[in-house]
Amino acid sequence: MGAEAESLLVNRHRTKLDTDVIIKKNFSDEETDHKKHSSVDYLQERIAIERVPDTDNNGNDDNGNHSNNSTNDTTNKTKVILDKSNLLPADIGTDFNFKRKIVWKNAIGFLFLHLLAVYGLIIQLLGYADFRTILYTTFLIIASGMGVTMGAHRLFTHRSFKAKTWVRVLLLWMHTMAGQNCMYVWVRDHRQHHKYSDTDADPHNASRGFFFSHVGWLMSKKHPLVIEYGKKIDMSDMEADPWIMFQKKYYKTMYLIFTVLIPTSIPIIFWNESYLVSLFTTYFYRTVVQLNFTWCVNSVAHIFGNKPYDKNMLPVESRAVAIMAAGEGWHNFHHSFPWDYRAAELGMPHNLTTTLIDLLAKYGQIYDRKFVSDEVIRKRCLRTGDGSHHKHGRMPEEIPEGELILRKYIVEKQKLDQFRNHLENYAKEDDLNNNNNNNGKDKLQVKQPCADSNNSCNKDLVCKLKDKQALNACSA
Repeated sequence: MGAEAESLLVNRHRTKLDTDVIIKKNFSDEETDHKKHSSVDYLQERIAIERVPDTDNNGNDDNGNHSNNSTNDTTNKTKVILDKSNLLPADIGTDFNFKRKIVWKNAIGFLFLHLLAVYGLIIQLLGYADFRTILYTTFLIIASGMGVTMGAHRLFTHRSFKAKTWVRVLLLWMHTMAGQNCMYVWVRDHRQHHKYSDTDADPHNASRGFFFSHVGWLMSKKHPLVIEYGKKIDMSDMEADPWIMFQKKYYKTMYLIFTVLIPTSIPIIFWNESYLVSLFTTYFYRTVVQLNFTWCVNSVAHIFGNKPYDKNMLPVESRAVAIMAAGEGWHNFHHSFPWDYRAAELGMPHNLTTTLIDLLAKYGQIYDRKFVSDEVIRKRCLRTGDGSHHKHGRMPEEIPEGELILRKYIVEKQKLDQFRNHLENYAKEDDLNNNNNNNGKDKLQVKQPCADSNNSCNKDLVCKLKDKQALNACSA
């Protein structure tokens, strides 16, 4: 190939999720350059053409180095390098041909951590652990979980509410107990996860499967796009918070103190628990349980469940994960409305985090809670939901006919019951206002339409209500 490159137009479909390109040759440099820059409007990609060194008939390149490619066809070879650093989130996709390198230190470490946690569980099942140690361990799981769900997730990542300083510091401390890296890194990764959800720029891309999104992403080197796009996440609010930066600077020391030493020492000091029993239950077992509860949000809640709010994304609604992760399993709602402090429409027993936020808000320690209105939720469900919402679900064609009939019957019965109750209330008010001499013969104006428009009752009809039987006959 000569000094002037001849050859290529990259035509890549905007919504395609892989990184394949279609190369068409025989275009001049000028036309290629024009096409390249015009594509920025919708792809924002930069195309770089790396020239393969020309070789002579002896297989030597321009620098005199020997090359195994001795045919003249090598002069026509080009290498297309797609620089995705400016891609829009929807255009990044997942390159399933990309091979990740395993970080064996992490993989072996997580394996041993889980084996030690299993031993801690066996100790409890066989009765070697004091019941107070088991209750204390359960409390630590819930407390450290609140540091993740209420603190790292809803407060620091999404800024869905504001809190007094002591609440922020307490949540930061509980997050340290969870052992899920420092708050700064946790927030950055989760903000990146939302911005580039389930693409190669997502740290735990669920498109790569259950294991990878659950724990595999921590056992392998980061995808180059994760590193590149991670630098673009706005972390100015975290950097301006002295408490966050203090934890970031001294995280390893704080982890050793607040995650290992203090939790394991309390059972030993206060009820003479064995050191090994305390270590295996309050540290290894607790840490692994809490980690897997959080990991299930990244894996289970992105794969198994329904999508009442947006069927065009991977996150789903998972009741099981919601119970394990204190309300974080309603992930289709959360990805549809990430700024909502509730992370769901439901409260207890499926959303312990929201309940505690509301409790602290009642006493003024939490304020400025952000939430989405019911009307916005309804419109979103009807526009993009899969029809499974308990109130705003549509009736897709794939629902069996028998279930459709049952749904329609339930809806009509609810409307009829509401109308009958409305009429009864009018009748009671009429009886109270009329004299006993009228004997219920007065007429009651009914402004609402009767349930069945085919009956003689209609919007302007005056129903004669003599007794309950007449009332039921009119409404039915």
